[in-house]
Formats: sequence, structure tokens, C-alpha cells
Amino acid sequence: MYCKHCGEKYQTDEAVICVKCGAPKGQGNNFCPNCGQPTPPTSSVCLSCGVSLAPNPADNPNAKSKIAAGLLGIFLGAFGVHNFYLGYTQKAVIQLVCSIIGILTSCLVVGGFVVLGIEIWGLVEGIMILCGKINVDGNGVPLKD
Repeated sequence: MYCKHCGEKYQTDEAVICVKCGAPKGQGNNFCPNCGQPTPPTSSVCLSCGVSLAPNPADNPNAKSKIAAGLLGIFLGAFGVHNFYLGYTQKAVIQLVCSIIGILTSCLVVGGFVVLGIEIWGLVEGIMILCGKINVDGNGVPLKD
């Protein structure tokens, strides 16, 4: 494994930082991590060895779990918990406020329909997250499996 920033070979595969340049493992786009050859920054494949240079969402420490978000959507979607988790705060607040209003007015028939509608909305979003239709968080970071 080679440093993507300077091209130096890591001392071990478990290394978390390059001893030559100090860059964290996986950061940079100047060298191929597989063979250490220079690569154009915009290239998606190493021209020397053919390995993919596309970033892996699992390597991003800020990536949110797709499974956690989907299950939150299915079970607590009426309260917008999955949207809070993914960073879609405005949509989450709308779901939460509508659910609270629906619960408070559930003595009226219309309140029950509001709650039911928000629950279905959360359920559908949870399923869409698990199926991959919603695959990024509120900051555009891809969800990890």
C-alpha cells in the first residue's frame, strides 16, 4: 500500500499516517495507493496498474450508516429521526412538528390522518434509504453500508 499524497510505501498495512509526508492514510490524489505510480488528479483509474481511484465511502469517517438511517426511518420516521441523523434538519423539523400537531389534535379525525400520513412518509423514506434511492447525507457524503 502506498501513500496517495507522496507515493511512499507504508511500513505496514495497518499504518494510519505516512512517515514521509505526515498525510493521513487514504488522503491525497497524486499517487496510486496500489502501485505508487503518479496519477493525474482527475483520473478515476490508475494508468499503470488499472486499480480504481474512486473514493470509497467506507473510508470516510464522516459517512453515516445506510442501515441505521433506514431502520430509523422505518421505526421512528414519523418523528423525523432519520432525517436528523442524516443532516436533513429542515425536513426533520417539518416531520416532527406535523407529528406533534397531529398527536395533539388526534381527538379530531383530521389529526389521526396527519399522523398516519407522516408515518407513511417516514416508512417510505426508510425503505428508499435501504434500497439506495437516498444514498447521500445532508452534506452530500455517500452513505456507507
